[in-house]
Formats: sequence, C-alpha cells, structure tokens
Amino acid sequence: MKLADVESTMQKTVEATQRDFNTIRTGRANASILDKVMVEYYGTPTPLKSLANISTPDATTILIQTYDKGSLSLIERAISLSDVGMTPNNDGSVIRLNIQPLTSDRRKEFVKLAEKYAENNRVAIRNIRRDGIDSIKKQEKAGEVSEDESRDLQDQVQKLTDKYTSKINELLATKEKDITTV
Repeated sequence: MKLADVESTMQKTVEATQRDFNTIRTGRANASILDKVMVEYYGTPTPLKSLANISTPDATTILIQTYDKGSLSLIERAISLSDVGMTPNNDGSVIRLNIQPLTSDRRKEFVKLAEKYAENNRVAIRNIRRDGIDSIKKQEKAGEVSEDESRDLQDQVQKLTDKYTSKINELLATKEKDITTV
C-alpha cells in the first residue's frame, strides 16, 4: 500500500463523514436529510432523489416534486416509514415536509448521533493506519525498504492519521454547533 493510497482512502472516509452528517436534521430545511430514503418503485428499492426533484423553498419546508405522478403515494409511504421523523403532506401534485423546531431533547439525540458517526469514521481512519503500517512492515521484511525508510513511512502514516482525525473532529464541532443553534 502506497502513502498516496492511504491518504486517498482517509480522504474518502472524511467525505463519508460529511455525507453522514448531512443526513442529520438541524432545524433548518436541508434536502440532504432525504439522501438515505429508499422508495420501493416497481419492486426495486430506488433512491428518492432519482424519482423526484427535492428543493427547499424556505427554511422550514422541503418540497418534493415527482417526475412520475404515480409514484407520489410510494414516496409518501417511504418517507413515513423512514427514520427521518417527519410527516409528509401530499396535495396530489407535490409532497411537502414541514420542518418543526427541534426540542432540546431531540437536539441532544442528534448530537449523540453525530458523535457516533464521527467515532465510527475515526475508527475507520485508525484501521486504514493499521493496514498502511502493516503493509510498510511487510515491505521492510521483504527487503523492499530499509529500516530507516520504514520508520519514516510509518511516521508519515501517523501524521496523515492525525490530520484526517482532526478534520473529522472539525466537522463534528461544526455539526454540533449547527444542531445546538436555535
């Protein structure tokens, strides 16, 4: 495993953390909270964003305009069954989701969820570090790199780990601030 591969994989983990955070409500309308909603469309689980245009006309409303009017009830049902925690309002042509202000208890739950996502991705970063260091040690045993080069590469892997772990911590701090801001 090359150092560039380790860094690329860690960067992808940070991006995954951001995607996870985008699915958490903050009290403002955000279309990305529907990213994980899957609709049973003609017997196939299909992402909601593939079936409809999702927009936020104001800070408290998400508007869903389907491409196929026949899928309106399917989308409404999928949202109701999902863990989004909102009740869809279907007027026959569009679906509206009204974002209710978050209670302090609900905010605490969302902060815990964000912390869980961050910790899972920090663990992923540490696993990438472990794999990178193991690979370097194998190269050293095989005689592909010297002992000094091996130590230098391991130090670089550790620096990358620290860098990307701190990026996850920064994203978490930003998300916590968004969630707790009334």
